[in-house]
Amino acid sequence: MKLSQWAKLQGVSYKTAWRWFDEGKLPVPVEQMATGTLLVKTSGYKKNKDCVVYVRVSSGDQKSDIDRQIARVVAIVTQQGFTVSKTVTEIGAGLNGHKPKFMRLLSDSSIKIIAVEYKDRLMRLGYEYVKYALKSQGRSLIVVDNKELEDDLVEEGKAVLTSFCARLYGRRSAKNKAKKTLEALKNDSNTCP
Repeated sequence: MKLSQWAKLQGVSYKTAWRWFDEGKLPVPVEQMATGTLLVKTSGYKKNKDCVVYVRVSSGDQKSDIDRQIARVVAIVTQQGFTVSKTVTEIGAGLNGHKPKFMRLLSDSSIKIIAVEYKDRLMRLGYEYVKYALKSQGRSLIVVDNKELEDDLVEEGKAVLTSFCARLYGRRSAKNKAKKTLEALKNDSNTCP
């Protein structure tokens, strides 16, 4: 298939795909014809190894991070022998359940594999429940950077506190309010005998 068709399927612009080719970062095998046309080699991939890449950023000012996430996830899953059938991008907070595109992925039983960069790109809390629910349906999640946080309990506490602050103070200031609250708690614990 032509590079432009492949780029459209991946949810990236043709310019971005061409730049990846130029930089040697295109995550799929490609052949350049004498005319200059780039053909992406899709044969040799197993159809049962199709996956959908899900990319989410929290706000509109982080749109530039979308291409970086797509490139990283697509590169890693193709190295693992998967072929990316579709890329889904979404802008929305990780603290709430208002992610319509992600909900469509979950409800579409034809999608067997969903790949993400980090667990929190899906949700802040409850990742394990979704993972096991999909597993019971014969589906799976791939997290390409499954780094464990040094102190998961602290991180989960931050997520819960941020969620509460979002409800009390509004989404924009929630992160700052949670940070200030955590700093105040830390300072109080340092002054106790």
